[in-house]
Amino acid sequence: MIRLATDVGGTFTDLVGYDERSGELFTAKSLTTTQDQSVGVLDTISLAEAKDGLRTRDVTFFAHGGTTVINAITERKGVRTALVTTAGFRDVLEIGRGNRPDLYNLRFRSPAPFVPRHLRFEVRERLDASGKVITPLELSDLRPIIAQCKIEKIEAVAILFLHSYTNPQHEILCANALAAALPDVTICASYEVSRQWREYERSNTVVLNAYVQPIIRRYFERLEASLTQRDLTCPYYAMQSNGGIATFEQAIGSPLTLVESGPAGGVAGAARIGNALGESEVLSLDVGGTTAKCSLIHGGRPTLNVEYKLEHTRIEPGHPVQVPVVDIVEIGSGGGSIAWLDERGALHVGPESAGSAPGPACYGRGGTKPTLTDAILTIGVFDPANFADGSMHLDKQKAADAIAIVAEPLGLSIEDAAIAIIDIAHASTINALKLVTVQRGHDPRDVAFVVSGGAGPALATRLGRDLNVKATVIPLHPGIFSAWGMLAAEPRADFRGTWFSALTADAVKALRARFNKLEEEAIAYFGKGRDADIRFTYQVEARYRGQEHGVFAQFHRGDDRQVFAERFHAAHERAYSFRLPHAAIEITTLHLEAVLNGTVIALPFLPKNGGGLDAALTGRRNVYFGAALGWVSCPVYQRALLAPGQSIPGPMIIEEATATTLVQENQQLTVTDNGLLIIREGGVGAG
Repeated sequence: MIRLATDVGGTFTDLVGYDERSGELFTAKSLTTTQDQSVGVLDTISLAEAKDGLRTRDVTFFAHGGTTVINAITERKGVRTALVTTAGFRDVLEIGRGNRPDLYNLRFRSPAPFVPRHLRFEVRERLDASGKVITPLELSDLRPIIAQCKIEKIEAVAILFLHSYTNPQHEILCANALAAALPDVTICASYEVSRQWREYERSNTVVLNAYVQPIIRRYFERLEASLTQRDLTCPYYAMQSNGGIATFEQAIGSPLTLVESGPAGGVAGAARIGNALGESEVLSLDVGGTTAKCSLIHGGRPTLNVEYKLEHTRIEPGHPVQVPVVDIVEIGSGGGSIAWLDERGALHVGPESAGSAPGPACYGRGGTKPTLTDAILTIGVFDPANFADGSMHLDKQKAADAIAIVAEPLGLSIEDAAIAIIDIAHASTINALKLVTVQRGHDPRDVAFVVSGGAGPALATRLGRDLNVKATVIPLHPGIFSAWGMLAAEPRADFRGTWFSALTADAVKALRARFNKLEEEAIAYFGKGRDADIRFTYQVEARYRGQEHGVFAQFHRGDDRQVFAERFHAAHERAYSFRLPHAAIEITTLHLEAVLNGTVIALPFLPKNGGGLDAALTGRRNVYFGAALGWVSCPVYQRALLAPGQSIPGPMIIEEATATTLVQENQQLTVTDNGLLIIREGGVGAG
């Protein structure tokens, strides 16, 4: 009865297994194999078999998250895709929106569409905004399109008709005709992936879904075949961007829901930690090898981004997609992020990463550029002889040589240049953390700060101090926490549909009826009966009359018009700092979250060992805290030997197999009964 999860990151591939009967935990970490990510997954399974005695025949659940979808999109390595759309609308995908992320940025440029104009085809058909047929679909228009698709060797066709979110009839007819004529081509109609208004966003969604669908199908088929050969024949699940899991088959049908697959696992894990601590407000940060990712859990539930945009930067507005994605802010400040000087001599960190090959200079795999990992090693936090549980030896001299590249032009010592690199990464991470808290109307002082990732715990306590959080929490096995979080996720599906109505008493009654229909879809999706143990959460997007965009507010079955209106006013005020209590309210979109209750990973209770603090002490190490404090001798403790209930003042270093935690001066560390490390302000002196 082993539950197993693997997470493919930009640098490392992680594995966590949990035996539900004995509580035994299996862990492994290996470098990501970028050419075929499934190889890295199998490598971690082999490592866990050799190191921990993992028994693949006993695995009853397998969850997988990774970067296959996002890599195919960002690297433009999806399949050759065509678009079939309503006559007169082939250029919607390229025209996009007139808004600019930075109004006065003269370097602004519109993103190139994923389907070039010569592969965007038009057919005669038209529906009005209510779904009524104005012009019937002219199927004869498809004949030259089919011929051209064969000539162009098209592998996927996306279908997007105007207003099809209200009536998919024409898209269904078109999809059937194309599937019959192009049996080896993936056909993806927009109504299958989005039933929301806004044609540009819906166009992007269906195009990108089609663009990666054959890629993810081949990947999952290859991975499933490899797992079967290793006697791992249980149900297979994929981690979705909404914080839940789906079967491989369901994920193949809507692969765009996997766009933030790996990071969403970390958010699900942080929510599980918050639940164990009794904290409903949790700020999650995962600092991996390539990026740092942060998200807010509000009211015990991950926050969804209703306007998710791929490749959104100051220069490009990105590609908006209509899929439920956990609200994650991601920046290029991971352990492998490269430090560099611009033409003015200013220091930057990231977004370029050394990745897994060659990796940071200290890995000794050919890397020569300075990275955040090299900086953390240089100031003494990492033990070069005991990194990653001793599986990798770090070369401190190569790290120093790399940092010298930026230290000499800046006129700094190696140690001060390393601190400068960490300071830059720290500032970028603070800004990202404020994006998901302060700029969303939430106070960081109200949150528990859960930090994970291979580099996260080394940076966590200073970040927590500057944000003034309630407590900084380091979970067990932080370096593989996203994989652990996948074992805390449950099967989930989101159903959204646009529906316009003024908020009236009759509209509230209609809302209940529409949610009933969405519930039936959810039950069918999970393949369960009416008595299935499914948790439903109802949300309604509304706006003040005259506004373009709205906000989501929770809707309860017993709500009347006044009760929901007040909840909407509060949500609007939290998002925009004002309310209009006498303004008319309009409903725009319904959203049903459906979660199938299932088994999630338990947090173990640590035995009360009698070894005391001295048993966990492995020595002392000098850590450089900057010019003000200089080098400070810090005690080093082995996390696995710390007993629950122990409270230790900083500064100190806590070492474990997947990460190293640095506790600052005047901070206090406490070990919970579950083995979580809780760090708060108020320590006194070194241990």
